[in-house]
Amino acid sequence: MSETASTPRVRFAPSPTGYLHVGGARTALFNWLFARHFGGTLILRIEDTDFERSSEEMVEGILEGMRWLGLNWDEGPFYQSKRLDLYRQTAGKLLASGHAYYCFCTKEELEQRRAEAIAAGRPPMYDRRCRKIERAVAAQRKAAGEACALRFAVPEGGATSFDDAVFGKVEFANTEIEDFVLLRSDGIPTYHLSVVADDIEMRLTHIIRGADHISNTPKQVLQYAALGAPMPVFAHVPLILGPDKTRLSKRHGATSVISYKEMGIVPEAFRNFLALLGWGPGAAGKDADGKDRELFSSDELIRLFSLDGISKSNAVFDNDKLAWFNTEYIRAYDPAKLLPLIEEEWAKAGFVPDRPHDEVLAAIDLVKPRARNLKDFADAFRAYFSDSFEYDAAAVAKFLKDDAVRTMLVELASRYDSAPEFTEASTEQVLRAFAEEKGMKAGALINGARVALTGQAVAPSLFAVMVNLGKDRVVKRLAAAATIAVQS
Repeated sequence: MSETASTPRVRFAPSPTGYLHVGGARTALFNWLFARHFGGTLILRIEDTDFERSSEEMVEGILEGMRWLGLNWDEGPFYQSKRLDLYRQTAGKLLASGHAYYCFCTKEELEQRRAEAIAAGRPPMYDRRCRKIERAVAAQRKAAGEACALRFAVPEGGATSFDDAVFGKVEFANTEIEDFVLLRSDGIPTYHLSVVADDIEMRLTHIIRGADHISNTPKQVLQYAALGAPMPVFAHVPLILGPDKTRLSKRHGATSVISYKEMGIVPEAFRNFLALLGWGPGAAGKDADGKDRELFSSDELIRLFSLDGISKSNAVFDNDKLAWFNTEYIRAYDPAKLLPLIEEEWAKAGFVPDRPHDEVLAAIDLVKPRARNLKDFADAFRAYFSDSFEYDAAAVAKFLKDDAVRTMLVELASRYDSAPEFTEASTEQVLRAFAEEKGMKAGALINGARVALTGQAVAPSLFAVMVNLGKDRVVKRLAAAATIAVQS
């Protein structure tokens, strides 16, 4: 089946043994983009047959991460733990057709043989001894209650290959493929069996997943052939590495998607950043000057996405680049769109703005070009939304240590209080005229006023800030300049 099948069916199938991590999110995103590009179906399947490590908390964490990224699915979530009958039926078909056999080797025996093989310099693969047991004898032993697993009978010669949409033809010698377990002795299916049974039953046309699954694919290809099922298109996407070119892990920073939400990253920025990790739109993604673009809306990503754009090379997760995407998106967001995201940060910080809705939106519009992340609106930018804010100690020490500046700011407050108008032009004119009158550099007053009004050393244009805060707040805060504590 070609990539351009009219109704492709794809899936994202995470294991709830951890939260949704960056690599999994990128896989989910690629599947989502592919499904949306072709008007297909995205299925969400929770592979929770590792009963000891899976948990409801992790499932909810995965769903939360998907929702935050805006990756809506069309079918599911389906839980493998509720589909055990399907896997056992599939195993029964493989057994009946002679493609599987019972293995009576104990765990201890297997471990001993593997250790012996390693010591002898041989691959630690199962030696297929139970494959030699006559089928009728094996069935009798099984019926008598002897514990056994079910293994797939890998062909003893030749090779197993598949055409990968990213890496081209991939081939494995069958001598390198172990007779892998389908059902454990307790009747619980392995990944190799359940994933194939589900993918066939769900009529998947494309399997888009991480390149770390390439080694699993021949085992799945063999099962498709044994079951007489049509083969899907496989597309293995490159791994995501840390800046040191090793597999992305906690030592590189957060790996959970929700951690980035908690850092104040906006979802569209993360989605755009993630899409470009191992994929590129090619010539279609260049601007009018022929330069590569980096900022793409969700609709553009959907329109441009194709498997052809996936790179064979591993991608590198660059936190600085993600920060750049975040600032660009925050800057471009309409204040009304930003507000619900900011309100989440305010709620976490226990902060409530005390300005009217329209003034809050105006303040967001003023400061958003300087925001690094959403948390700034609950921390550094508090003074724009409430009279309850803290002063940055370093800023106070640098620009409000001089008593003369403090005194002048108090007097400047009275000048503004009696000013007939309060615009950017008039507030600047008042300050500069006042500085000249007092024989003081305007810069000293500007820097001091900025700290007195916002608590910070860096802010948008002081006079734009004044107009945004309004005359009453400016007068009140400047008048209180003499009382701002300076840490020694």
